[in-house]
Amino acid sequence: MSKEQNILIVDDHPENLIALEAILDDVDCNLLKANSGNEALSLLLKNDVALVLLDVQMPGMDGFEVAELMRKSNRTKMVPIIFVTAISKEAKYVARGYGVGAIDYMFKPLNPEILQHKARFFLDLDLQKKRLEEKLRKSQESKEAFLKAMGEAGESDSEGE
Repeated sequence: MSKEQNILIVDDHPENLIALEAILDDVDCNLLKANSGNEALSLLLKNDVALVLLDVQMPGMDGFEVAELMRKSNRTKMVPIIFVTAISKEAKYVARGYGVGAIDYMFKPLNPEILQHKARFFLDLDLQKKRLEEKLRKSQESKEAFLKAMGEAGESDSEGE
């Protein structure tokens, strides 16, 4: 984990953003904050994010709509989403949250220790993903260099005959 990784927290109530920020203070990452669905989507277009903590009920665009739009974008379709809510505890809302791609659904008041563990887990997972992507990139570059060298070697062999 590092301060180069981002967690996006989205809630239309400033006091909830402050509370989430306090809970995640000991987690080694940058916290990006949005107070609306539109602001969240704008931040997601500009920043790589390891995790989104997303309020369900917000004016305008609710959390479910944000998640649906995230899942339609190649840039954000694999970003883990944890819904955080105080109101939508009914099974139909929880099912809808999972249906739009959430990996978890947490109810307020939050247990700070559990949220910190979940955040650290997804930051670790994001770091592993980035390392694998880098290894894959280097492997592909090596393969291309090898194939190019083999092609050049084959050309020089045929010229020498």
